[in-house]
Formats: sequence, structure tokens, C-alpha cells
Amino acid sequence: MKKIGLLILSILFLHGCANNQEPSNSSDIEMPQAIMPSEKYNVAFVIVNGVYNSELVAPMDILHHTVYHTEPRMKVFTVAPDTTLITTFEGLKIKPDYSFASAQLPDINVLVVPSAEHSMSSDLENDELINFVKEKGNAANYVMSLCDGAFVLAQAGLVDGKESTTFPSDIDAYAQRFPQLKVHKGVSFVHDGKLITSVGGAKSYDPALYLSELLYGKKAAEGLARGLVIDWDINSIKFVRVAD
Repeated sequence: MKKIGLLILSILFLHGCANNQEPSNSSDIEMPQAIMPSEKYNVAFVIVNGVYNSELVAPMDILHHTVYHTEPRMKVFTVAPDTTLITTFEGLKIKPDYSFASAQLPDINVLVVPSAEHSMSSDLENDELINFVKEKGNAANYVMSLCDGAFVLAQAGLVDGKESTTFPSDIDAYAQRFPQLKVHKGVSFVHDGKLITSVGGAKSYDPALYLSELLYGKKAAEGLARGLVIDWDINSIKFVRVAD
């Protein structure tokens, strides 16, 4: 009986190690040469009722301010199931720029999925939302989630075969719902291919600044950070970038 118990504990330990990775030393990660897009990037923020202010506004603030620091600049907009008012979890009212079905919806280069009140529950059963995220995410150059937005991306199949993270206290629930995924703890964000997943909250600025530096270079990212009174140094951020 003791041998069986030890075997079970060993299996559980190995399973936990395989699915919940500790952060690497970000200071050892060298940023690649900036991509410097030759065309404007369209950035779509997917919003639903109950979206959290911080996970929406922080990255939007960064990416919208590229208009002052890059050329060509980004076009940032919101998209929702329809164009009726969206109410955030904290009570803000937002008029979406486009609906999912809008014929005027631009091609999306960066799809951003902020966390919402029901990102871990009923949003995952919303076929309209999941199908939109899957279609546009597959076609986008980059896909970013903030906090529990990772649940939506995973439900859409966009995290399959990728490494990711989510809101710290929800990592266990994330790993249980999507046991096939490799999940990182103790980091601000994880970059794997075109996927960037973030813990969210006040750290929602980090992945947006990182993407800005990745696309437009260190000078642009530092300018964006200064404009928002943020001390930005990628080497001071705990993150994971998965090798291509």
C-alpha cells in the first residue's frame, strides 16, 4: 500500500511540474530586431458585458498612443457581438465601434481579448463569441489576452500547442479545464509564436509595451512608457518567450 501511495504522489508531482512551469530569467532574453511594419496595424479589442476596466483600458492606452510614436501608426477599435452599449464590470458604458458581423469591420492584425466577469463560465459557452475569436485569431498577426481572457482563447483552440499564463489565482482552474496546456506561474506574460497571454490587472500594460517594442523598437516603447509615466525596461519584467 505504501508503494502504491508513493507512486501516486510521484505521478501527481510529475504532472504538476509538466503543466505549471516556473519563470525563466527574463534578463537573459535578448529582444529580437524590431519588425517595423510597413503598413498600419489594426488592433481589435473584443468586449462583452462585464469586461474589466483595467484589462481593457491599460493595453488600449498603450497601443492607441502609438499614434504619437510610430509611423505607420496603429488603428485601435472595439468589437462586440452587436453595437448596443456594453457595460463594464465597474459600470462604464461603451459603444462598440463594430459588431462581429459588421461588413465594415477592418482586417485585424492584433486581436486583444480582455478578461470579463464571465470569461471562466458562460462566455465559454457563447458560440458566437468563441467562433469570432477563433476565426479572427487564426487570421491575425498577433493574439493577446489579459487575465482570464486566456480561457476564451483556449476555448477557441488558439492556445493548443502553445505555452501561456492567466490570472494568478485562476491558474489552477485554467490548468484543470485545459489540462493539455503548458501553463506558467510567476510571470507577467508569456509570448509563444503569435500568442501573448498576460496575468492582467495592473500588469496589463506590460504585454502591450512588449508588443510595441517587438513591432516598433525600444525607442518607441520607451516613448510610450514615458508618456504614461511608466518605468519601462523589458529586462526588469518577468516573462517567458518561447523559442521559435
